[in-house]
Amino acid sequence: MQHADIPTRADDLFCYGLYTASHAVNRAYAPHLKALDLTYPQYITLTLLWEEDGQQVNALARKLGMETSTLTPLVKRLEAMGHVTRCKSASDGRAVEVRLTAQGRALAAKAPEVTACMIGQTGLTLAELEALQGLLFKLRNGLQPT
Repeated sequence: MQHADIPTRADDLFCYGLYTASHAVNRAYAPHLKALDLTYPQYITLTLLWEEDGQQVNALARKLGMETSTLTPLVKRLEAMGHVTRCKSASDGRAVEVRLTAQGRALAAKAPEVTACMIGQTGLTLAELEALQGLLFKLRNGLQPT
């Protein structure tokens, strides 16, 4: 690509679009999650646990694209709220597993309502959202170090 072809205006930079869209998503989720007394990162973490309970902190951190040092305080807050427990892994005594409590599992029943509200707010069709998700994952994968 020629330097003359490279965008320079903020509105033309994909990073600007991602940055502002990410903030818009966080703001849009906030009222839905406030009713559940959750932050957006807590909600995404719980979503991964609803899919597969009993994950190690390092595996969760990898899926979230976080450092374990960033995720650990978040998990501790979820534990203090009664949504998860942390325990040493039976297979690796150095690793910590995160497990949902009954209260944490019960929150999963509210997730489809949150998702439906958010889909409605986007103004996009399900097909457009699926295409966007595919492009976002392709972008993420392309930017990850090899």
